[in-house]
Amino acid sequence: MTTSTVRAQASTTATSPRRRRARLAPVPRWWRDATAAAGWAVLLGVVALWVAGGGVQALATWGGFFTSTGRVTGLVASALLLIQVILMARVPWVEQAWGQDELARVHRLVGFTSFTLLMAHIVLITVGYAASSALGIWGTIWDFVVNYPGMLLAFAGTAALVMVVVTSVRRARRRLRHESWHLIHLYGYVGAGLVLPHQLWTGAQFLDSTAAALFWWGLWAVTAATVLVFRVGVPVWRSLRSPIRVLDVREEAPGVTTVTVGGDGVGALPARAGQFFQWRFLDGPGWSRANPYSLSAAPDGRTLRLTAAHVGDGSARLAALRPGTRVLLEGPYGRLHGGVRAHRKVLLMGSGIGITPLRALLEELPQAPGDVTVVHRVRSQAEAVLADELEALAAARGARYVQVEGRRIPGRASWLPRQASHLSDARALREIVPDLAEHDVYVCGNDAWMDAVRAAALEAGAARDAVHLERFAY
Repeated sequence: MTTSTVRAQASTTATSPRRRRARLAPVPRWWRDATAAAGWAVLLGVVALWVAGGGVQALATWGGFFTSTGRVTGLVASALLLIQVILMARVPWVEQAWGQDELARVHRLVGFTSFTLLMAHIVLITVGYAASSALGIWGTIWDFVVNYPGMLLAFAGTAALVMVVVTSVRRARRRLRHESWHLIHLYGYVGAGLVLPHQLWTGAQFLDSTAAALFWWGLWAVTAATVLVFRVGVPVWRSLRSPIRVLDVREEAPGVTTVTVGGDGVGALPARAGQFFQWRFLDGPGWSRANPYSLSAAPDGRTLRLTAAHVGDGSARLAALRPGTRVLLEGPYGRLHGGVRAHRKVLLMGSGIGITPLRALLEELPQAPGDVTVVHRVRSQAEAVLADELEALAAARGARYVQVEGRRIPGRASWLPRQASHLSDARALREIVPDLAEHDVYVCGNDAWMDAVRAAALEAGAARDAVHLERFAY
């Protein structure tokens, strides 16, 4: 890479950052396996109850085949729907085990699988009942809606879920503002609440089996409790117990705002550098919509700081905030922190506004001179947000700060600028960090850029579980 493309700065001495709270223990790796096993156990329990209720024997006739397979697809779809709700209920152990990026991917997979099985359930159960009735397909559907308890609610809930799924398709999502998509997505809770009750009222398995009724009531109770406790109760309790307010608002760069908040409640939050919160500022209309912003400075027990680009209505409002504005926080969330670190050496790679959580990590990570390298990808110097702070921190902590400047390479999925198009992505990484295999790699930026960095890091020798990234695209 040419000198016009890359600017590097290193220092030979390091000083420790000012003393903060005791270092939090790393996240146990077995948490993820345990939560995954719990999910599979629920699905196995559903199938086992279906078998115990005569589901296999009922497959002997055509009508029984459709009805029984319709029941099991509906049961598994219901279980997956509840698991999906739990996945995004911000349960600390689940969230820390998976991280925002992986959790969102699993949530999406579980959601589309649940929806597909739900549609199969509707078709199969209708065909099965019609096969043993003189009403025909349409007459059976009408009979379901009019005469079966809870079915009208179930159809309304299905319509709500269809709306959520349709707007979750990537092409549709890109046409919606984040605020609009988030509001529509909340109808998923309404859909789940309307779809599930008909099982108890009309399901023969529930009416005839005490074990099945206890299993499902327990699963629904756990799901409702996780939402009420972690999505509503904990944030409200923290905010009422120890109010947090805006202390300072400043323009970091054109279209970029830094907000610092503080209060007695900050010290009780187990936040780590690199994590994010869901932020609500009680400054007027729009306060109810939370927005995810990463910490741009290491938490010190007294204040929290975010730095965000104005990419939507929620982030644009940050510039108009006034000191004293009340703040509601959900979090902290995310695995982009030192608790997942497996190597002494660390590479921090950020693009654009994605540099903010990495700036916080640079400030907090325990390190000796030369342990940490920061790669800051920008299109131009005018867009190098927090560059001065990064340079100063790198000099103070003995880290190396490398700024990669220029517009992206046209026609190529790459993390490099066009001036470096003669290099492969992996070779460029090895030039900056020859011993990349001995590093943890933390990445934050837009989706395509992070994908390119991850692919290059793996090709350059980084271990798969040593590359850490999180996506915030909705």
